[in-house]
Order: sequence, then C-alpha cells, then structure tokens
Amino acid sequence: MTVTRAAVLVESGREAPYARSRPLEIAELTLDPPGPGELLIRVGAAGLCHSDLSVINGSRVRPLPMALGHEAAGEVVAVGEGTDFAPGDHVVLAFVPACGTCERCVGGRPALCGPGAQANGAGTLLGGGRRFVAADGSRPHHHLGVSAFSEYTVVSAKSAVKVDDDLPHEIAALFGCAVLTGAGAAFYSARIQPGDTVAVFGLGGVGLAALLAAKAAGAAEVVAVDVVDHKRYLAERLGATATVAGGSEAVEAIRDLTGGGVEKVIDTTGVVAVLEQAYAATRPGGTTVTVGLPAPGVPLTLPALSLVAEERTLRGSYLGSCVPARDVPRFIGLYRSGLLPVDALLSHRLRLDDVNAGFDRLHTGEAVRQVVTF
Repeated sequence: MTVTRAAVLVESGREAPYARSRPLEIAELTLDPPGPGELLIRVGAAGLCHSDLSVINGSRVRPLPMALGHEAAGEVVAVGEGTDFAPGDHVVLAFVPACGTCERCVGGRPALCGPGAQANGAGTLLGGGRRFVAADGSRPHHHLGVSAFSEYTVVSAKSAVKVDDDLPHEIAALFGCAVLTGAGAAFYSARIQPGDTVAVFGLGGVGLAALLAAKAAGAAEVVAVDVVDHKRYLAERLGATATVAGGSEAVEAIRDLTGGGVEKVIDTTGVVAVLEQAYAATRPGGTTVTVGLPAPGVPLTLPALSLVAEERTLRGSYLGSCVPARDVPRFIGLYRSGLLPVDALLSHRLRLDDVNAGFDRLHTGEAVRQVVTF
C-alpha cells in the first residue's frame, strides 16, 4: 500500500474565510494498489477550480468525505493489468473517465459518458471501487475520478492522457480542466471562425483559456467581461480587443462596442443571471455557450420567441465538448507553438497545507489559476 497526504473535504457549506473554517483537512491516507485498468499516479501539480469550490460551498452535492481535486498532471508509478501505460509515463488527468464503449462515447461525445457520470456522482473510480483508506478503516470518496489534492492517487486509465515528459507538471495540469473546458468551448461548442465577434463572461482560468482560443481561431473582436479589475487587465494583455465591467450595464456596453451584439458568447461563471446577460449580448443568429455549473434547480428565464424568430442557439458545453485523448495533445501543440499561452493563467503556486487559503483567493476573485505543487 502507498501512503499519501491528501486534502479531504469532511463537511461542505462551511463559511469563508476557508483558511479559518478549514473545510479541507490534510490527512494521511493509504492507497490500495491499482486494480485492473487503473494507474497509481504521483501527482506533480493540481489546479484549484470553481468546480472544487462548488463542492466545498455545497452548491454541488457530493458524497463525503471526499479527497478533492480534479485538474492534475503527474507521473505513473504503477499500473494495473490491461493498460497501455508504463511506470514513468507523464500524464494529464481528465475529470470524466470515458468508458469508450457506451453509446455516447462511441458517438464521439466522451464528456457525456454514462458510466463515467455514474461513477463521478457516486464518488468512485470508473470500475466502481474506492482506493483511499483512512486511519479508521473508512474509505474517502474520489472526486471526479481524479482526487488531485493528494501526493499520490489511483485513477482509471480512462482518465489519463499521456504527454511529453518535458512539459512541466504545473503547466500540464491546466490542460486537464481549464484549457479543455475553455478552449474546447471556443473551438468546438461555439465553433468560432475567423472574423467572428466574441464575448467571454468570467475571466478565471476557463474564461481566459476561451479568450486565448478565440484569438487562435481568428476572432476579429473579443470582448472580455468580469467584475474584477485585474482580470480585465490580464485579458487585455492576452489579446482582448475590449473589456467590460461585469454587472447590469454589461449588455448595453457590449452592444455599443459591437454594433448590436456579438456573434458568439461564452459564459463561464455558473451564475444564471450572468448567463441571461450573455444571451442578451448575443446578436440575432448568434450562439451562446455556457460552461459554468449553477446550483441544481435554479431556473433560467429567456425570451423563448427569440430562439425561433431570431434563430439564436443556446448550448451547454461540458469538458469543452472535447475528446481528451485527441485534444490534450492538440492543445499542448498549440501552446508550444505560441497560439495558446496558457502559462499566463498561472497566478499562484502553493503547498498542499495552504489549499484552504487558496480557495479563499478563488472565492474572492483574487486568483486566476492556482496550482498545488508536490
């Protein structure tokens, strides 16, 4: 068995500041060896994402206790039977373990894998097991098949994508969620084309990755929207043609800047009121894509007639509508060529012991993308 230190969420809904309420406890756990089709990973770096924060604050209900974290890169230490990996391989971990054989996987939509979604909801690996063991013999749940805030983790091989070993883990980790979700939303869900006018609502790691991808796709205008000043300044440095302060006046500002609205809008906030603004900022005939995860049960109100009379499209995007085995290498190639400078998104590096403080920075908007390095 492998001994590891991991950040375990023991209770959701504790109030910020998290550095004081400490929803994540650093615990010493053991790990069972990887089973068939599984890998033991030495985690090199793990990113902090709003999807983690939504579990911490309780807006996304998950079984507890749970070893948290879902955006990561690391090195294979040991392999179970029936995998194509070997010890020493460097990997990026994707947060949907796609089985490869269900109807949605076969149809080219692995982000919607049925068995993967079932396992993620239950807090298990794809095969149904849990590999972490606490000192009292209980078994903490896995987070989205990854549980990245741990020195070591066991994952399904279906969660892993092999990458070149010269790519630093702290950069590689970003491709597991922020880049797949944001760049994928731009390339695949919104299908941004050369000359398109685009707006991105929410300028965290996912939103800025979408902005970079929009520029790489040839967008003529990219309007960046956020309530935080320094994020808008960063968006300008990364190529936004204009920035707008988030809030009630954002829609009118975008319409004024673009002569009536943009053709493609990507909303990354997970806030329904902002999604309604994003839709309103899209011109007739345009496409609004949302990647944020609002709390379950929150209704969305839109003028239904506009979907038909103005031929608008409203589309959800999970994992950026990506195929990780195809798109992680593709996006890394764009990074190496200078077209996706995602290293600019990395705002903080921290130790595992400081992870609660890191979520305070994420909660307040101070951080863009933070990584725990091991």
